[in-house]
Amino acid sequence: MLNLNGITVRLGGRTILDRASAALPPGSRVGLIGRNGAGKSTMVRVIAGMLEPDEGSADMPRGAKIGYIAQEAPSGEKTPFETVLEADVERAHLMALVETDVDPDTLGDAYERLIAIDAYTAPARASRILLGLGFDEEMQNRSLDSFSGGWKMRVALAALLFSQPDLLLLDEPSNHLDLEAVMWLEDFLRDYRATIVVVSHERDFLNNVVDHILHLQGGKVTLYAGGYDSFEKQRAERMAQLAAAKANQETQRAKLQDYIARNSARASTAKQAQSRIKLLSKMQPIAELANDPSLTFDFPDPSELRPPLITLDLADVGYNDTPILKRLNLRIDPDDRIALLGRNGNGKTTLARLLAAQLAPMAGSMAASGKMNVGYFTQYQVEELDTDDTPLEHMTRTMKGATPAAVRAQLGRFGFSGDKATTKVGKLSGGERARLALAIITRDAPHLLILDEPTNHLDVDAREALVQALNGYKGAVILVSHDRHMVELTADRLVLVADGAAKEFDGSLDDYIAMILSGDDTPKAEKPKKKDKAAVAAAKEAEKAARAAAKDAEAEMGRLEKERTAVDRAMFDPSTAEPKLAKLSMSDLMKLRSELTDKIDAAEARWMEASEALDREAA
Repeated sequence: MLNLNGITVRLGGRTILDRASAALPPGSRVGLIGRNGAGKSTMVRVIAGMLEPDEGSADMPRGAKIGYIAQEAPSGEKTPFETVLEADVERAHLMALVETDVDPDTLGDAYERLIAIDAYTAPARASRILLGLGFDEEMQNRSLDSFSGGWKMRVALAALLFSQPDLLLLDEPSNHLDLEAVMWLEDFLRDYRATIVVVSHERDFLNNVVDHILHLQGGKVTLYAGGYDSFEKQRAERMAQLAAAKANQETQRAKLQDYIARNSARASTAKQAQSRIKLLSKMQPIAELANDPSLTFDFPDPSELRPPLITLDLADVGYNDTPILKRLNLRIDPDDRIALLGRNGNGKTTLARLLAAQLAPMAGSMAASGKMNVGYFTQYQVEELDTDDTPLEHMTRTMKGATPAAVRAQLGRFGFSGDKATTKVGKLSGGERARLALAIITRDAPHLLILDEPTNHLDVDAREALVQALNGYKGAVILVSHDRHMVELTADRLVLVADGAAKEFDGSLDDYIAMILSGDDTPKAEKPKKKDKAAVAAAKEAEKAARAAAKDAEAEMGRLEKERTAVDRAMFDPSTAEPKLAKLSMSDLMKLRSELTDKIDAAEARWMEASEALDREAA
């Protein structure tokens, strides 16, 4: 079905793919895996025809249809339902044709083709796909522009699945999904009858979906039969074989070098020595499987605090005087490992922000230890890192007053030593940026770590390293993640956030999954409640105001970030400073930077508040 023939891609003077070759069986479901930066997305773009390789080709049968999600999410006034239906281009064309054409032969052919492609059941199929990805009936018929970026990417995924390509290319499809939608997607892909190539770093997802693993390393690919667990066993065997072969080769090399050293100067053995020199020069080194020494997570141990760290007593929390979660009763102790379960939009992030003291209770109370430090990780922190700065510059600004040795030590805990500490953030991989964000939020040895989807940019090996680090961390952890493997190995308490409440879930993660799947094979979206006209109008006005507020706050954040970057440059390199900043003293620059930071934090709070409001409307 798909043959990769000696594909070579060079970008920016670096070889990303190096004569990569593999033959994928027809109808196979292939997981494309590899370390961050290995070239997985590059390979997908080559297969999709979006990138021309320097050498080689990706060959498929003539006329085969390839499906791949574009980088930009769909937008506009069309609804998710309309967008998904239009993804089947042939159906849309034929449906338009039978409405306008009058030629009997043309109409006969069109109707025959519509029946062949099962066009008349398409609306029901489109609705089922959207429902599976979390869109209830009301959400399916709202404009795309009323949704956040994450929900728009769900629409893009639904449209791709609906189009039924002969080769389905998926690059991290679960990143914008909650656990319920991920389980539905797994069921859908298991029943998909064409070839699938999926880039994923989720062990359980790969084990449940794929029947082959295509491992990309050092620019080359190796195809393994089976799921991820099978791949790991086969790779371990291969590593042992390579290690034995390498040891044998080194023994031979040492013998040759010893013979050459002893016999080159003797006339009687000079020719034999020369032949061995040629043999040595032709001996190709056996490559070892890469083992990234910078793949490091080492959370600093917090000081001891007496329990509890936090107690919620009948607390309400929400936005704009509207509670999202009510009558919360929750106690967090220093050794707790808690995973928050529930659909996106149910309030998991709202609860996390309450525990991080970014939101205050509207009613009831929250008592927290006065000496407690909290480290709160979100995807926004990864995206907001200054790409022109280095990890060292980021950490130096964050750890005000710390010695250079202390700054370097904190960076080293997360793999940023040597040249990595002085590499521009713009040149770091997504996983490395996530590690930098984790290094920043843990600089003060927090007693409580709140991690909201920490694995989105991490490859499988990095996720394993993070799991090990969390299990060795001596503080409390609150985890929001759709990665079941991480939840299973990290959390010992489950809290279900649903129906405006957050309650202990009495059971295991398997029990929760069974509950979700019981009675229906798709995650049910809540049925929309009937609203009177006044309530609908008020909701639309609130949605419009929230969108405007989010847009204004985002624009202000961008302007303030530019101003702060200019101040930073003036502080670190006065020769490049803008004229108005060059006149200021260092103390004035530091004061200005502090003011800008406060304004950015305020703008970010307004933006997050507006975004949460939009997500509530989408839920």
